[in-house]
Amino acid sequence: MVDAGPWTMHTRASVGAPAGAPTVVLVHGLVISSLYMVPAARRLAPHFNVLAPDLPGFGDSTRPPYVLDVPGLADALDAWMDALSLEGAVLVGNSLGCQIIADLAARRPHRVGRAVLAGPTMDARGRTAPVQFLRWLVDWTGERPSLAPAHVRDYYKAGLGRARDTFRYALADRIEDKLPLVEAPTLVVRGSGDTIVPQRWAAEVTRLLPRARLATIVGGPHCINYSTPDAFARLVRDFVAEG
Repeated sequence: MVDAGPWTMHTRASVGAPAGAPTVVLVHGLVISSLYMVPAARRLAPHFNVLAPDLPGFGDSTRPPYVLDVPGLADALDAWMDALSLEGAVLVGNSLGCQIIADLAARRPHRVGRAVLAGPTMDARGRTAPVQFLRWLVDWTGERPSLAPAHVRDYYKAGLGRARDTFRYALADRIEDKLPLVEAPTLVVRGSGDTIVPQRWAAEVTRLLPRARLATIVGGPHCINYSTPDAFARLVRDFVAEG
């Protein structure tokens, strides 16, 4: 557990990385906690110091009395990094985690040395609850079945009210306005089977970022960090090695 401002944040940490290895921070998506980052974390752990926090209100971290919006979650991540004296880390996010990283990188550029945005939401042409829900239902058929128990566990811990309001904040967040402000070299990753993030939107995200390129995992769904962790970890390792 890490005391980060007013919140205490549960953190998963790897062991056994080489001396002087870069630090990789895994930022989870909507409601689901760092639990679904474990497959990717295990594959990255031999090469990096891997940290995966539960953001306030989710997983085993403190439950704030109110629901944090995207800037609020980014501020919590910033306070957590400050408590650990982390600057210039590699931030790797999935889904809503990408929105949080973009917000943090735009306002606190010293925190982010490199960024990996895997399945970045929200598609500007699909920013409604019905569209996102239908896309999620279709995407679900391509995810590993074991992801379902993790979702149930974390939604139960967060509560339906917090899940609903966080989703509303995610829909309202205009990541496209923040991406041009991200100074860090960025890798955008999309699974070819991701129905939540169309190829068109992934390409737009890449175009808006000043220093970015797009990679595709063939057959990967939205949660490529969980359902296709080998291919995803290889992309992250190669990208970090460039720096």
